[in-house]
Amino acid sequence: MNAEVLLIIMLGLMVFNYLFSTILNYINDKNWKEDIPENMKEFYSKEAYEKARNYAKEKGKVGLISSTLSFLTTSLLLYFYGFGWVSDAIVFYLPEADSSLFSYHLLHTGTFFLVFFVLSDLISIPFSCYTIFVIEEKYGFNKTTLKTYILDKVKGYLLTLILGGGVLTGVLFITTKLSDGFWIWLWIGLGGLMMLINMFYADVIVPIFNKLTPLEEGSLREKIENYSKKVGYSLKNIYIIDGSKRSTKANAFFSGLGPRKTIALYDTLIEKHTEPELVAVLAHEVGHYKKKHIFNSMLLTILQLGLMCFLLEMCIKNPMVSEALGGSGVVFHLGLLAFSILYSPVATLIGLFMNVLSRKNEYEADEYAKTTYDGEALQLALKKLSVDSLSNLYPHPWYVFMHYSHPPLLKRLDALSK
Repeated sequence: MNAEVLLIIMLGLMVFNYLFSTILNYINDKNWKEDIPENMKEFYSKEAYEKARNYAKEKGKVGLISSTLSFLTTSLLLYFYGFGWVSDAIVFYLPEADSSLFSYHLLHTGTFFLVFFVLSDLISIPFSCYTIFVIEEKYGFNKTTLKTYILDKVKGYLLTLILGGGVLTGVLFITTKLSDGFWIWLWIGLGGLMMLINMFYADVIVPIFNKLTPLEEGSLREKIENYSKKVGYSLKNIYIIDGSKRSTKANAFFSGLGPRKTIALYDTLIEKHTEPELVAVLAHEVGHYKKKHIFNSMLLTILQLGLMCFLLEMCIKNPMVSEALGGSGVVFHLGLLAFSILYSPVATLIGLFMNVLSRKNEYEADEYAKTTYDGEALQLALKKLSVDSLSNLYPHPWYVFMHYSHPPLLKRLDALSK
């Protein structure tokens, strides 16, 4: 195999991924049915159901245009060796230095990724703005002001620069200092970073974008704490997050490990749900912990990370991979970029397995909430959340198989009703 054949393989993967995802989205959009299930008629009026279908269609059109533009841009850059040309152009403007120096490689690679990060963002911003300020506004979801949007962007850039730059520096340092077997140290470093982010996400990352307020003493906190004590689940950190500053959609998230376990309830979730429904949602999440889903998922993710690092070393060390993108010899950032394309079939297969496992875990967590608290309250919460987000009640089975980490609503309701 030579560099030209490898380039054809990468282009083939790009075309296949684009066509497959586009066709899958199309058949999923066509799978909407006219009738509303009997157990949802109380929540989904005909007008609301039609509104949900129109909402999905409009978002789908924007998504198709965005993905098509992204596909064409990347494919043209690949075909005409645009990535290699940009890499060489950066070298031309860099100050002369010993090419073996780590600082030289870092400046070269950092500038390369910065160029394409800016290009990617320039392409995505118009679609992002249209989705938020036109579609989400039209359907009553948007609460994001222009000021909030701009501040989010600036904070996101700074976070990417600090966190992404730090990771890139560490990865490049390891790969340049170790000629063989660097994937092991890369695996250890990235695995440790992933665990740190998981532990301190609510303490460090979330406050950059949102305000977390401790849940005040009262009936809801008392019910949550009583349930936690009943099932032997230690939970000290319960927060309200100001999700309403961006959207009317309700949500909640759990993060942390050990004593740093944290639950954050969106203020919109509290506004739209009764206290038994909120505790039922909590009970579902506790079920994930009690059934060791969180631990097992993290272990599998770390193993997947190890496989990815191993294959990454094989890609980066092979000069033919960089040459397929227009480089000469081994070029770290070109090898990393090529790897992201070549790894896509492996990522898809692993993603399918993880989704199947995740859907099984969701059923088990639902059953745990039903057994230890109240299955009917959980059903009501799930119904309200589905209607609130105008979700599709009839997703296509193939779309579910490929993309859903949670079972479709109707299947979850059927399981809870048994």
